[in-house]
Amino acid sequence: MRSAEIVVFVIYLAFMLGIGVYFFLRSRGGGEKDYFLGGRSMGPWVSALSAGASDMSAWVLMGLPASIYAAGIGQAWIAIGLAIGYAVSWLVEAPRLRRFTIVAGDSITLPQYLTNRFLSKSKALQVICALIFLFAYTIYAASSMKACGTLFHTVLGVDSATAMYVAAAIIVAYTFLGGFSAVCWTDFFQGMLMLASLLIAPIFALFVIRSGHGAPAGSYALPQGYWNLFTDWREVVSGLGWGLGYFGMPHIIVRFMSLESQKSLGKSAKIGITWNVLIVVFSVAAGCIGHVLLGDIHDHSTVFIQMVRMLFPGVLSGILLSAILAASMSTADSQLLSSASAFASDVYQPIIRRGKAGNREMLWMGRLVVLVISVAAVLIASHPEAGSIMDLVSNAWGMFGAAFGPAILLSLFWKRFNFQGAVAGIVVGAVVDGLWLAFLASTGIYEIIPGFAAGLLAAVTVSLATPAPGKDVEALFDRAVSYQD
Repeated sequence: MRSAEIVVFVIYLAFMLGIGVYFFLRSRGGGEKDYFLGGRSMGPWVSALSAGASDMSAWVLMGLPASIYAAGIGQAWIAIGLAIGYAVSWLVEAPRLRRFTIVAGDSITLPQYLTNRFLSKSKALQVICALIFLFAYTIYAASSMKACGTLFHTVLGVDSATAMYVAAAIIVAYTFLGGFSAVCWTDFFQGMLMLASLLIAPIFALFVIRSGHGAPAGSYALPQGYWNLFTDWREVVSGLGWGLGYFGMPHIIVRFMSLESQKSLGKSAKIGITWNVLIVVFSVAAGCIGHVLLGDIHDHSTVFIQMVRMLFPGVLSGILLSAILAASMSTADSQLLSSASAFASDVYQPIIRRGKAGNREMLWMGRLVVLVISVAAVLIASHPEAGSIMDLVSNAWGMFGAAFGPAILLSLFWKRFNFQGAVAGIVVGAVVDGLWLAFLASTGIYEIIPGFAAGLLAAVTVSLATPAPGKDVEALFDRAVSYQD
């Protein structure tokens, strides 16, 4: 155990908590739009880096390098799929989504937008979306908690379960206090730290290897075909399929909704796409280079941790390893806030309180949901059969992409799309994704692909089989397409 690393971790956690306190004091008296969407005042740098940081959870520093370390470069198709999907979401989806959410009743949550988009008085869509949010985000947040537990256990020797509860307490505290603004600003700093760590560690390790250090020759036999990118067509298809998740990932696309103006989108897209490409490229590099440097290690998920601790002294390794905390927290906080906003705005206010809840009541209900989901996520993460960090992320990612991706894209680009089609697409996408994972995972095809295809087919078929949207809904579509601010 290195005392310097402990000091760095404590300072880092205190800094994150300080941001939450700052925005809590600054935003006292603000309403739910301020708490859940930051008042639509996020600049391009904060929006871009917070979107990226909320996307790239600890799996990019632990899960993906572990997969590359164990199975070879063929796993890089996940990184390729993510890079393509992220770029397309910024360039194609983001410009329209911001305009549509403003025109559709200044919507502050994804379920609220989908309901307002069709001028529907039915709350069915909001409830269905909120329930999927609560289920999938609890699993997703569990992956971040598990990563924190692994980090503290490996570096400090702390019991994993204890570490998870400590990390959860910090995340809940600044999300609870500062809301969306605190989450975005903590994600901004955490995004920069993640990028710096992934750039520095593999590059420095490569120089060390070239100087003749690293694992002794022959100490660990690389799996056959380790350097073969085209190993199995199912790996290629499934890896590229990860990119579909971006079109329906609520905690990422909410950043598109929060931008201060349409003019900010171009700059945000360039920053975000560049950040994303660098992150996934160097995540793959960390797995490959770590394999050569370290040789055989028991726990593949610790390849980045062990590489950093081998190469750098206490203070610097503490700073670089804080990137894992950054990755875990930047995703967990966004997931918690998205879940809270969906439940408070889309279930509690319209259904339980029938529109009678005031701003203060809504804020405290959202904070209560943050607390409940955090506890549930820690319980899942600490269960011995919870699965790996990568498993938890892929399960939640697939559910969101399959359920919401087709509905959101069709709502932005197809005028004939209607409310019934949206409900069908979301339900069918989520159900097929879950059934494929439960019964057909052995096929080797990532469940997001059949789930997304089924959701898209259901949404189009039901829309065409039911009455077209009214003239007022079509007029809203036209206004959103031409909207300028």
